[in-house]
Amino acid sequence: MAEASDLLASVGIPHVAIDLDALGVGHLPDDGWNDLTYRNLASVWNNCAAAGATRLLIAEAVENRAELEQIREAIRHSDIVVCRLRATLATMQQRVLVREPRMLQEQFVARVAVLDALLDAAGVEDFSIENDGRTVTEVARELLTRTRWL
Repeated sequence: MAEASDLLASVGIPHVAIDLDALGVGHLPDDGWNDLTYRNLASVWNNCAAAGATRLLIAEAVENRAELEQIREAIRHSDIVVCRLRATLATMQQRVLVREPRMLQEQFVARVAVLDALLDAAGVEDFSIENDGRTVTEVARELLTRTRWL
């Protein structure tokens, strides 16, 4: 996502990039997270759009159609294109291992296979991009080209 943002910025396209997980990290009582992440997304997008952003990159593993609908509701009146990044299970596990060097690392690494199966079943993507053995710039450029943003 950050590389795609950098590519858009390099050609002057007003946009914002949001890792949806970053809008909802913490521990709240009971059902505090029910839709809080999506309400946060709506607020952030409205503020950014008011400031001149015309495009929104979201990093998120969209596990089902209901989650996609929550995103659609949060950023109403927007054309949404879902891209799934694909890599081998071993590659994805290694990336998570490096990215999550904390107390929940083992759980996150184990979840990679579960999440991959969920994403296969959900099938919400408009297209997929293989990213094994490719640079982050190559993948970001393909993403932006296929969405017709570059």
